Amino acid sequence: MTMDMSGTLLHAVDLAARRLLGLLLAASAGAIPRSAFAQADGLTGTLIVTNKAPSTATIVDLASGRTLATLPTGEGPHEVVVSSDGRLAVVTDYGGQSGRTLTVIDVSALRVVRTIDLGDYRRPHGMVFLRGDSLVAVTSEASRHLVVVNVVAGAVLYAIPTGQNGSHMVGVVADGSRAFTGNIGSNTVSELNLLTRRLVRSLDVPAQPEAIGVTPDGSEVWVGSNATGKVSVIDPATSTVTAAAEGFGWPYRVLFAPDLVTVLLPDLKREELRILDRASRRELARLSFPGGAPQGITVTPDSRFAMASLSAQARVAIIDLRKRVVVGHVAAGDTPDGVAYTARVLAR
Repeated sequence: MTMDMSGTLLHAVDLAARRLLGLLLAASAGAIPRSAFAQADGLTGTLIVTNKAPSTATIVDLASGRTLATLPTGEGPHEVVVSSDGRLAVVTDYGGQSGRTLTVIDVSALRVVRTIDLGDYRRPHGMVFLRGDSLVAVTSEASRHLVVVNVVAGAVLYAIPTGQNGSHMVGVVADGSRAFTGNIGSNTVSELNLLTRRLVRSLDVPAQPEAIGVTPDGSEVWVGSNATGKVSVIDPATSTVTAAAEGFGWPYRVLFAPDLVTVLLPDLKREELRILDRASRRELARLSFPGGAPQGITVTPDSRFAMASLSAQARVAIIDLRKRVVVGHVAAGDTPDGVAYTARVLAR
């Protein structure tokens, strides 16, 4: 997210203080015992985590909590997505102003297979795999585009201009026909047609929209406002925008559980995870992560477990969504952000 120099400095100081508190809290708790993973009641699979400061990605076996590999990425990796078959993970190398690459990882082989140069499409950030597991749609914040990339061939296919400033995160409907970007600098959400490769429209929303989530059928677009601390819901059929929740410090991400019953909303500034009932928009639970600075979040396909990166503590929390409690942690690198889950088991 783009800030002025004073805002950037204040944010850096605040994050440094929270990281120090997080490290002290983590140290006082001691090492996570093996029993913490047993409480996850059979959770298996693999987690991929981006680590911004060291520019790496950590691959973790969730059954044991063991780190399987730490791989190099481009500068300042933020988001990560994994293909539906769990074979490929793709990282956006947001970097500094010159960041313009995607890092493609062969998950099973535990290695980087290619780095894709996006050319003029700088500051790649939000990303979604499209159907077929070979294409991703990724925002280019600097160029104000949504870019479709073949990550198997390593080539940019086409780009659609959003016409808006700070196109940061993206959500795509299940059939891959439409995408929605949150445009932080223009206070809008853009709807893009991926079939005609054209901008459909941009809708005004509460200021500095960053977090965004779209239901599979495209009937609801949830968006978080950094400036107002509100989360709103857009009805694309009527273009109406209604309030869903408020009182956030920084509604960092919006994620629907696969069963579409609950919505997960990490609040980076208040260091909480809010869990809402999607239909009624009623708050079901609120989990606190003091000194943790929660950021990225992912959910298992059965909607049973969520994993939330704790940027200030260099670890990821495992959350039982039925009990709505934290049942364990796994280690990551410094300043973890994006997280992605696959049921593919790699550990031998």
